[in-house]
Amino acid sequence: MKIIFKAFCCAVIITCMLSMTGFSGACQDIEDKVFRLHIIANSDSEEDQSLKLKVRDEITSYTEGLFAECKTKEESIAVAEKNIDDIRSEAMRVIKKYGYNYKVDAYVTNMGFDTRVYDDFTLPAGRYDALRIVIGEGKGHNWWCVLYPAVCVPSAQDNIGSVLNDSETEIVTDSDKYVVKFKIVEIFESIADFFKW
Repeated sequence: MKIIFKAFCCAVIITCMLSMTGFSGACQDIEDKVFRLHIIANSDSEEDQSLKLKVRDEITSYTEGLFAECKTKEESIAVAEKNIDDIRSEAMRVIKKYGYNYKVDAYVTNMGFDTRVYDDFTLPAGRYDALRIVIGEGKGHNWWCVLYPAVCVPSAQDNIGSVLNDSETEIVTDSDKYVVKFKIVEIFESIADFFKW
């Protein structure tokens, strides 16, 4: 009886893993097509979280012009890298305007994200290219959005579906259908990150 039970458990695990193969591949394709913005507050104090949102407002407005002509994620990354000093200076200007003296780090990186919900779509966990802005100690909660395709700039004309195929668009816009699969991908990503170190 134990052997039958073990065989059954193995069959269930293998079936789950096989059913995740296509979903996991689609999530990887989404990672490869999206360029994110990630802003981290100095701390979780009310003042620092408010300042983070002020930086967010100014940075999204400022970068709208920078990324307006970008047709690919690679172009967006190149524009961010070329203008990184100006982006950092803009964030510092906002911080000083509100009476703070925090340092600002700004850089393009590839980093891990958990599954994140943004208004009417969800991005699965994974490693994404991102423009990262760290305010001060960077120990507070963060804010994120998508720079490419443009979703978080004030007059975004593109949307996430303009870059993703139909099945990828369904994954990010019909998140209720994929809650369990998102969690499994998140677990796989954390295990993969653990073994990278």
